Amino acid sequence: MAAISASQVKELRERTGLGMMECKKALTEAGGDIETAIENLRKNSGLKAAKKAGRTAAEGAVVTRVAEDGRYGVMVEVNSETDFVARDDNFKAFADRVADAFFAAKSEDVAAVMEGELESAREQLVQKIGENIGVRRSVVVEAPEGARVGEYVHGGRIGVLTVLKGATAEAAKDVAMHVAAINPAVARPEDMPQDKLDAEKAIILAQPDMAGKPEQIAEKMVQGRLKKYLAENSLTEQPFVKDPNQSVAEFAKAAGGEVLGFTRFEVGEGIEKEEVDFAQEVMEQAKRS
Repeated sequence: MAAISASQVKELRERTGLGMMECKKALTEAGGDIETAIENLRKNSGLKAAKKAGRTAAEGAVVTRVAEDGRYGVMVEVNSETDFVARDDNFKAFADRVADAFFAAKSEDVAAVMEGELESAREQLVQKIGENIGVRRSVVVEAPEGARVGEYVHGGRIGVLTVLKGATAEAAKDVAMHVAAINPAVARPEDMPQDKLDAEKAIILAQPDMAGKPEQIAEKMVQGRLKKYLAENSLTEQPFVKDPNQSVAEFAKAAGGEVLGFTRFEVGEGIEKEEVDFAQEVMEQAKRS
């Protein structure tokens, strides 16, 4: 039996997009011949997953897990190509299995957690469903002493983990629900990055009513508008979604707590989706016929 080198496995993975174990098995069966391995994989449809690998997977689900004592939580985004597949029971079961694995590992390292059985399960699901499926990202959120993590997932597409000090699980969940609905930029005004403030200040100074204003008056106007900007984009200062008569900070305080931070995932955010021209696709297919 020919010895299979790591470089051979790497080359086959790059050429097919398949998993390490599947490539190693194919090479072993082909006596180490890469071209024969590819031919055999094509014969048994093993390349179906690889053919899908280039497609944009911008749909899917966000899944969360939080420890019973609230000391830490994990959130994972698992992607599919279509919303139809994201609602499939097989996909949902896989996403739950992935979330359980990340929670048990208490890890954000997608490659490490997915290696082995989970990667094999992903490949099998791709073969079964016929869409590109992948685990995009994971985050681990830990609460300091006296605080707890809250969770909320809206429609399977938006997930939030919050950290509140001295609050109940219900209050932490309510704040997470607010974050899902309103999508604040930062937890508190002091958390706003300086480059964001500088950019906003430049926008304010360029507004028509700022023209010709004395420097001191202009600065007061800028500071006033920056304060409003921070109030609108900081979680603690926003009117609470369940009771707009109080801010989120006031709600948390009434519940005996204090907001420390949050993390929000939305399925597909930041992914550039492919725009498919179906009419053009049909025309090109007709030309080839």
